[in-house]
Amino acid sequence: MTAASETWTIDSAAAAVRARALLARVAADAGVPASERARFLAEVGSGLRRALAGGRAELRLTTTADGGLCLEVPGPREWRYTLDCPSPVPLPLPRPDSLDEARLAEALLAADEDAAGALAGLAESEELVRFHREELHQTNQGVLALHAELEAAAVAQNELLDAERAARAEAEKARRLLTFLANASAVLNASLDHEAILRRLPELLVPEYARHVDVWLLDEEPAQAAGRTAATVAAARTGRPQHAGPRPGRLPGVDDLPASALSPDRPLLCLPLVARTVQGVLTLSPPGDRFDPDTTVMLLEVARRAGIALDNARRYEQHRDVAEALQRAQLTDLPGMPGLALAARYLPATHGLNIGGDWYDAFPQPDGSVLAVIGDVTGHGLRAAVIMGQLRTALRAYAVEGNGPARTLTLLHRMLRHQQPELYATCAIARFTPGSPRVVWAAAGHPPGLVRDPDGAVRVLEAKPGIMLGVPVAFEYEEHSTLLPPGSTLALYTDGLVERRSAGIDAGIERLARAMGALSAAELEELGSAADSLLKPMLYDSEHDDDTCLLLCRTTAEDPAG
Repeated sequence: MTAASETWTIDSAAAAVRARALLARVAADAGVPASERARFLAEVGSGLRRALAGGRAELRLTTTADGGLCLEVPGPREWRYTLDCPSPVPLPLPRPDSLDEARLAEALLAADEDAAGALAGLAESEELVRFHREELHQTNQGVLALHAELEAAAVAQNELLDAERAARAEAEKARRLLTFLANASAVLNASLDHEAILRRLPELLVPEYARHVDVWLLDEEPAQAAGRTAATVAAARTGRPQHAGPRPGRLPGVDDLPASALSPDRPLLCLPLVARTVQGVLTLSPPGDRFDPDTTVMLLEVARRAGIALDNARRYEQHRDVAEALQRAQLTDLPGMPGLALAARYLPATHGLNIGGDWYDAFPQPDGSVLAVIGDVTGHGLRAAVIMGQLRTALRAYAVEGNGPARTLTLLHRMLRHQQPELYATCAIARFTPGSPRVVWAAAGHPPGLVRDPDGAVRVLEAKPGIMLGVPVAFEYEEHSTLLPPGSTLALYTDGLVERRSAGIDAGIERLARAMGALSAAELEELGSAADSLLKPMLYDSEHDDDTCLLLCRTTAEDPAG
């Protein structure tokens, strides 16, 4: 479409009104919407009014390539507006001064209708805006409420997370305290030596649960009790835990006392070691500034278990001392006899009550022969020691009547079956007769004896032994004999010398045979030294769970009693 243009002269307000009315009609004819027409006419009126301020204006109208209409006022008060028209505007247009009053009034009324339509549309738009504003307000309120709920949920979630973390920390703390308590109990009850228990208490508690540990046993000398804190004395007197510090501890199950003069700046926790009675007092200073309540509960239980462990250790030591005194009282000195040297050793077990039923004996018979005896009653403790004493006394009584080794064992077996049906024993008896080169022996379930010949060769008395004494079966024991020339050594022993949990008894017998073969002539001349030399490689290099007896019998050239 070819652009066309024309120019209108606007020299008065009346001319401006006619031009505006004519342009309103042109816009209506071109199909411009009412709202856009109202905006267009307002711009035209405003532009022409500014142009007339200079007294006279030229309004140029030009059609655009897309069918629109461009209005322009050149000059110092320049104004320009382009109107998009759905239908093309044909130029030239009628001149503004060609409008008569009737047509001008009609145009003005039409413009008012356009304004009214625009205002109605504006009102609808305002109502719609108001509706959307209300809707937006409601939405904002909902968003704010949602934010508040989310914030509350976040706060609640953080509180739950904090509570969960605190619960986990408490559970972990409780687990750690219970684990320590279980380990401490195992350590305290692993020993029956009260001095070892006292040494282990500081090792367990320092430095994690206490900076310093002091243990006061109530059976100490009065001089040693002097200088103890008032809280320690109160705990010993009342049997109740005491806390002494510059501030109350308010610990569960613990009485509060003023700060100790011996420790005015740091609190002390005094825990009685109680079993049947108060054994002593465990006094602790905290690793930090104060004692933790949960840790205190654990420390109270540690002190209680330590008191029980100390009481058990002391009772055990009393029983052990009585049993050991009883047993050693029955291990008499060996007699001196021409032609026969004797040496014996007894060692208690390194574990347990340390007292068992092992024994040895040697004594002459009425015919001048000598009986060497070694035996072992099953079990440990006072009962085994008492039964061992009964067997030893009965054996001597049967032997004094002239019974040989086999008959003596048969009588012992019968006695034990009837008097102690649930107790068993092993025993070996060797008889040395003056002037005879042979030794006669019998065994009841006992490890075989070993003989070292004068040339240093070692042999095992391998004859099958009879059953153990006390087994509920009638049994007659048999005698055996072997040559024992002067310079020979017979070793009788209990199974504690050769038996170990990690190896069988046969390996121990072989080891003892090698040790006997390695003895020197000087050691054999001093039979006690030979006994010590045998025990060293067999026992001293390892702990043993059973008692041990060793009886060495050596025939001499001066009087070959073997």
